[in-house]
Amino acid sequence: MTDPDYIRSYYAATANDQTRYPALEGTVKADVCVIGGGFSGVATALTLAERGRSVVLLEAKRIGWGASGRNGGQMIGGISGEATIKQQLGEAGAKLVRDIRYRGHEIIEGRIAKYGIACDLKYGWMEVAARPRHMNHMRDYVEDRIKDGDGGGLEIVEADAMPSVLGTTSYYGGYIDRRSGHLHPLNLCRGEANAAASLGVKIFENSPAINLSGGAKPWVQTDRGRVEAQTIVIGGEIFNRFGQRGLKGLMLPAGSYIIATEPLTGAETATVDPQNLAVADSNIVLDYYRMSADRRMLFGGRCNYTNRDPPDIAAVMRPRMVEVFPQLKDVRVEFAWGGTIAIVVNRVPAIGRLQPNLYYLQGYSGHGVNATHIAAEIVSDAICGQTEQFDLFERIKHVRLPLSEVAGNYVLALGMLYYRIRDLL
Repeated sequence: MTDPDYIRSYYAATANDQTRYPALEGTVKADVCVIGGGFSGVATALTLAERGRSVVLLEAKRIGWGASGRNGGQMIGGISGEATIKQQLGEAGAKLVRDIRYRGHEIIEGRIAKYGIACDLKYGWMEVAARPRHMNHMRDYVEDRIKDGDGGGLEIVEADAMPSVLGTTSYYGGYIDRRSGHLHPLNLCRGEANAAASLGVKIFENSPAINLSGGAKPWVQTDRGRVEAQTIVIGGEIFNRFGQRGLKGLMLPAGSYIIATEPLTGAETATVDPQNLAVADSNIVLDYYRMSADRRMLFGGRCNYTNRDPPDIAAVMRPRMVEVFPQLKDVRVEFAWGGTIAIVVNRVPAIGRLQPNLYYLQGYSGHGVNATHIAAEIVSDAICGQTEQFDLFERIKHVRLPLSEVAGNYVLALGMLYYRIRDLL
């Protein structure tokens, strides 16, 4: 049964854990206060707890309520904005990209094993070419990865081999990454939260932070309580909610939407996704999809460019699913939901420090499952005194949009329309 505190999504309906954490009352103290109960905050809290720090985690609603519990569940190697990192940081950036590419996977895999988290992890992810010209880039990318000694698990699939991989004629080939894969994101997020709590992290739900200070004596205020800590971490997309100048104009929200069908038969699954791959196409405004553990097609994408949720998500998303997979034309859609992701203009995750005791990590541009865990470790390292990778992210020059609070959605709408037109050419 779906928890009434979550949106009606497939993930909420199939959540393993219904643990509820109390709201904060009164004043508590800790080494670190983490704001945000999604992957960024939970992974940071768990990492620091594993290193012996006392941690308080504040979540405005429920653990995994936002994008971390609603996303496509695709565990994709690397982070967004890798080309920008290499361009700005040179060889140090190239090394950083190589070093962290699968680090999030390793953290997730380790925690699933260590804490017994059941989240349906399966391996195999594919980027498919939506246009013939996209294949040239994919061939070059795989060749470069192999030359760099980081091509294990990668394989090019040419157009003539596509029928053995996916049951659609929509694409011109692609490449498979066998080290990447897919999972149930809400079960992972809540499983990690339970692991953190078992190590002493004090988790408070329904406790939105309303004010904070990262000065000499950091504190965070909620409507009914206060946390006094040595360090504060803003984990996740708060869009400058606390008036921090360093976050102004850095990110814009974008809507992304998913439908889940009724369970398919074994024969139907074999005609759609016989290798059980998670798939994303090569467009900027892309489709992404995968099979759930109980054989539902989960089909997602960004289906508008105005950042306004459609009144009927299924009515917008279903025709696109059927266009890609005509054999699903008679399959019922049982769940439809959406949410907000943060788009950083240069696509590089925003990881940094606003004050000596105030850190932030956010803005994964749709690559959050892996990237959040990478960012959480980098910030945790910095708090513990190891700053090499953190310092590199702080050197990244971000593009900031003026008047983003006033005109941000209009800028996003124009930008998404531009990329949609590019995708169609």
